[in-house]
Amino acid sequence: MRNKRVLFGTDGVRDVANRGGMTPEMALRLGRAFILFLAERGVPRPRIVLGRDTRRSGMMLEGALSAGMTSAGAEVLSVGIIPTPGVSYAVQHLAADAGAVISASHNPAEYNGIKFLDRDGCKLSDESELSIEEYLGDNLTDDWRPTGASIGEIRQMPHLVHSYAEHLASLLSYKDNLPSRVVFDCAHGAAGAVMPALLERLGVKWSLIGADPDGLNINEGVGVIHMRHLGNYVNEFCCDLGFAFDGDADRVLMVDSKGRPIDGDIAIWVLARWLSAREMLGNGVVVTVMSNMALEEHLNNEQIPVFRCPVGDRYVLETMRRRQARLGGEQSGHIIADAFTRTGDGLCTALVLLNALRELDEDVDTLVDRFGRYPQKLSNLVLSPKCVLDMERVDAIAEEAQQGIRGRGRVLVRPSGTEPLLRILVEAKEEPLVDEISAQLMEQLKAYC
Repeated sequence: MRNKRVLFGTDGVRDVANRGGMTPEMALRLGRAFILFLAERGVPRPRIVLGRDTRRSGMMLEGALSAGMTSAGAEVLSVGIIPTPGVSYAVQHLAADAGAVISASHNPAEYNGIKFLDRDGCKLSDESELSIEEYLGDNLTDDWRPTGASIGEIRQMPHLVHSYAEHLASLLSYKDNLPSRVVFDCAHGAAGAVMPALLERLGVKWSLIGADPDGLNINEGVGVIHMRHLGNYVNEFCCDLGFAFDGDADRVLMVDSKGRPIDGDIAIWVLARWLSAREMLGNGVVVTVMSNMALEEHLNNEQIPVFRCPVGDRYVLETMRRRQARLGGEQSGHIIADAFTRTGDGLCTALVLLNALRELDEDVDTLVDRFGRYPQKLSNLVLSPKCVLDMERVDAIAEEAQQGIRGRGRVLVRPSGTEPLLRILVEAKEEPLVDEISAQLMEQLKAYC
């Protein structure tokens, strides 16, 4: 049996920049390992699209990653600051061999990360990431050094941001009678590099907030992690609705005109009905184990099959392919509608949602009330550096709690794929029961971890 991945989490390699697993030295080695991985699969001189978010450490890591890839013979097409889905679009648009993104998504500015995309613009499988890790320990990675004309090169291609904006603008079916007061919270991240060009192409004067990155303020009090910021703005300036992104803009959440958050579950509920009416839904909808039970109930009432999968948009896409479903996503705002995108794309989802809301004649301000989500509590237990996690024991504790509320709710305990945390989800029809089981689980797991 092959070893489990060590460096790669659920969304690439991620750590505090210039420390641990995210140093320039590691970025260089990852770049070389990735190109060797491609070369041994029949792509000896690959073209790689490279983008990053707004973090100060991004340029440092970009230089190192580019050096690693070109030292192994790759041609690097550097886009600069662009959302992760913008890199996915560029890989397909240019018929490149792969993509690389330097971003730590929703994490604070001191973090950064590297994730790779395949030639279809999709995130790599667990198997592929494990192979890249194995190349890191292979002497061939260091010994294999092209010279002369075989050394790779770097081409600057900032215009691809505008090409991506043009692509996004084409997704909005209706350019007339759009809501006049819409606001976008760019989280001081990569969305801010695209939104001005997108709004210009749409011919609208919607507002942008969180669009002043300084390299250190990404996700700081803004974006999907801090929805109150957007809600307060919508209330203060009497907006019709608002959208918030994360640092690399592969996620999006909404607020209604009352400033109330509309999460990924509600967005999927809307999109599923819209795509079903257009006969573009395939065999159903894929959601993760985190999605609210109310979503499954609503979709079942519409005779729309629902398939659950582990957390992570990569697993959503894998399950979509296996089940031949054409819509999938997460409560957190990663949504994939494969008629429009092959990866989570917050900007694409926002525009497609505007189409769906109009064609379904939805009243945005009643969505939260009509959805009627089950009370749900997500708690994070921080693990000490000395904690050796025994998931069999953790699963036994969770199963015991599940038995206590069987038929009335559900329990899910899982380790974070990007942080030293245990995530504890409790969901039930009665809120007091949610609070009781959450407190009980937290106490038991604290004693163990």
